[in-house]
Parts: sequence; C-alpha cells; structure tokens
Amino acid sequence: MRASWRDMKWIVFLSLPLYALDQISKYWILHHIDAESQIDVIPRWFYLVNVTNTGAAFGSFKNNNAFFIMLSCVALVAVVFLLLRKQDHKDAWRDLSLALLLAGVLGNLTDRLTHGHVIDFLLVNLHVRFANPWPAFNVADSCICIAVICFIIDTLRQRPLSTAEGRSD
Repeated sequence: MRASWRDMKWIVFLSLPLYALDQISKYWILHHIDAESQIDVIPRWFYLVNVTNTGAAFGSFKNNNAFFIMLSCVALVAVVFLLLRKQDHKDAWRDLSLALLLAGVLGNLTDRLTHGHVIDFLLVNLHVRFANPWPAFNVADSCICIAVICFIIDTLRQRPLSTAEGRSD
C-alpha cells in the first residue's frame, strides 16, 4: 500500500529545504574558503573550514567513495520504501527521522557524485581532550545524526512494558 501525497507533504517540506541548505552552504564554502584557511565564527570555539572527506564519520574508512555511493543508494531505497509504505497509524517521530535521513543521505550522496568526496565545513572545538577539535561535519551529517536520535526515541517510545512493569499487583 502507498502513502498519500497528503501524508508525504510535510516530509518533502522538511527534506527539500534541508537538502538545499546543505548544498548551498557547501557551494558557498567551496567558493569562499580555501582548504588551508578558516573563518572564526566564535573564536576558539566554532569555525568554518573547507575539508575534503573521502570516508565516513570522523574521516574513517578513507578513499572508499564507490562503497559509500552504493551504501547511500541502498539507504535511499530503504528510506523511500519506508516512506511510501502505508502505516496503520501516524508516527511523527518515524516520519521526522526518515525526512532527516533522506535530506542527509541525499546531501552527502550529491557531494560524492559531483565532487568525488564529501565537503565538511563546520568545525567545533569543545576544549576536551578526546574531541579537540571535533571532526569537521556538514548540514547533511547533522541531519543523519539527528535522524538516528529520532529513530532511537521512536523505538524507546514504542517498546512495550515488560510483564513485571505491566502488572498491577
């Protein structure tokens, strides 16, 4: 069964602007910041940079662009399948997480297809030993991370009470 356009409107309403924000911000970064320079937004804390990422989160699995393109395509098919599948009841957390995941995966996939790598540009220095600075990221990465948090919240919300918790002795 398929979801109606009415059900999909707000997913498109959220995904498309986030995807556009991701791509427009990366375009701006590519044309205004050299790879060796940075813009101090909040000195010592937050910077705009131009970082090439051929891997995944935190720069792991470098130089695997073809693998990540395939993985992104599989993720997109799964997200579209879940979005088009009719549900018995409306689940806002699920829909929110899928909309964010759609925007994030599309954003980084577009980079991989057009540039051969992902463009990261947000750099935060948390002033803690294990994250000094935190690896550079982008809007698409943020969407994917928030989507995962929403999936976890949705899963925890739906977990049934155990037998011991459900009894009223």
